[in-house]
Amino acid sequence: MSEQTDVIIIGGGMAGAGAAFEISRTRKVVLLERESHCGYHTTGRSAASFTENYGNGVIRRIVLASRAFLTEPPTGFCDYPLLSKRGMITVARADQLDLLREDLAAAQALVPSIVAMKPAEAIARVPVLRKDYLAGAYIEPHSMDIDVNGLHQGFLRGARARGARVVTKAGVKGIGRQDGQWRVETEAGTFLAPMIVNAAGAWGDEIALMAGVRPVGLQPKRRTAFNIPAPAGLDITDWPLVNDVGAEFYFKPDAGQLFVSPADATPSEPMDAFAEDIDVAIGAERLERATTIEVQRVSRSWAGLRTFVADGSPVVGPDDEFPDFVWLVGQGGYGIKTSPALSRVCASLIDGGGLPDDVARQGVSLEELTPHRLRNVEVPSRQAVS
Repeated sequence: MSEQTDVIIIGGGMAGAGAAFEISRTRKVVLLERESHCGYHTTGRSAASFTENYGNGVIRRIVLASRAFLTEPPTGFCDYPLLSKRGMITVARADQLDLLREDLAAAQALVPSIVAMKPAEAIARVPVLRKDYLAGAYIEPHSMDIDVNGLHQGFLRGARARGARVVTKAGVKGIGRQDGQWRVETEAGTFLAPMIVNAAGAWGDEIALMAGVRPVGLQPKRRTAFNIPAPAGLDITDWPLVNDVGAEFYFKPDAGQLFVSPADATPSEPMDAFAEDIDVAIGAERLERATTIEVQRVSRSWAGLRTFVADGSPVVGPDDEFPDFVWLVGQGGYGIKTSPALSRVCASLIDGGGLPDDVARQGVSLEELTPHRLRNVEVPSRQAVS
């Protein structure tokens, strides 16, 4: 027996959940997740930061188009606000000042509220920063924390309320064609639909190969994070996120502890990623160099995969050779904060429309998102086999 639906979405992370929420407004949806619960991989390992000043130009414009949803989600979507005040300070050593000036100018072009800070002002906000390290800084005052679980569960709950079915423990074993439709065989049964949305994250190219669709060259990259106890005698509750302008580290308060990352981007196979001791050690060393903190104990460490294509922008839209195979992958490390806008883009393209007006007004074009732009880019050899 097989189950018939209008759209099969493969992947229950933030991308797939958001797509299910938006597509189920007009179509019958089945969402397939191979793990025992949705969001097990990258979605559940996010730094939970909403900043409009991170990622390439396409990412930043999509984030701007996502802010309204995150600020005022639909009635009944969640029990608590999705965004909470945090702020983000970007810091630089003396040898990074030229980079800081360039970065600040680019940031202010999109986010005018970003302003330069004197080192003393940054230290007043985060007193563990070393005076002999910090040479320059700027602040994004309206950077926020995101309730990742609240957003993810809101998408899933809303999709179910619109009739979508979420099937867990449904790892895909094969994809073929039957009577002009896609036939997806999983551990939880067989599903038929005229359209597939590939929201499988790091496994997106493997799903494409199963379906006989050319991959787009996804490259997963491991990002490490760990928690350490808060510095003794300091209230860190209102500290902003501190980000190195050279992408060497960042840290922020996290449930009474400090969340730290060395901002690594190590190429990886699609896998259940875990933190390597060397990367945790590098993160600790960089933190100690920039601050007065001495890392005595790591409470917990973990890693997730951020998946990119060659130009660093998301891949969203129908495949150029198989238009009933729709891509929603390659969000890099920005999939949480871009999910509201990208979910609506995906749903609009499935319904035969163009970009939603508010996304287009931010200067995003279809040509920057659809897979067609990547077809002349050499696909890494790792993607040649499933």
